[in-house]
Amino acid sequence: MTNIIVVLPKLEDAKGIKNILVRNGFSVTGVCTTGSQAISQSDGLNDGIVVCSYKLMDMVYTELYDCLPSGFEMLLMASNHLLSQCEGNGIVCLAMPLKVGDLISTVGMMAEGIERRRRKAKLKPKVRNAEEEAAIKEAKELLMGRNHMTEEEAHRYLQKCSMDSGTNMVETAWMVLSMMRE
Repeated sequence: MTNIIVVLPKLEDAKGIKNILVRNGFSVTGVCTTGSQAISQSDGLNDGIVVCSYKLMDMVYTELYDCLPSGFEMLLMASNHLLSQCEGNGIVCLAMPLKVGDLISTVGMMAEGIERRRRKAKLKPKVRNAEEEAAIKEAKELLMGRNHMTEEEAHRYLQKCSMDSGTNMVETAWMVLSMMRE
């Protein structure tokens, strides 16, 4: 599920947008009236969508956009006049007066993009730091020395143990090291 935060100066309007989104199958994480509340809601979340108006009680949309975590996208709802000023900044815009169908399809498109990025990120191989690489290398060397394995066999052994135990390769290497050092 994609995190959606609705930020509008009038709470009734924000709740109305939330209700439309919820009725159409979206999960709304938070409803706010200020940019600072939205920033607070977004803390701890990796990604999501902020649906907001041009001007909030404590800031304008650009200030809010600059303070959001990098995985967040913004859907700006404003008049055509104001939208013409904010082209080319990576913010998705919807003209007011709002059409429910446009809102639903736009949020759906944005959510799909976020989900696609999540799937792509999961497929990327994990980047290990030098300490983690050293632990794997040391565990392989220990297996090679004590069990007369080739480097490839030791690597495959660590991979298999990792998959069987449901841990990652680094954790498995640390377990092997702690068990074989005793």
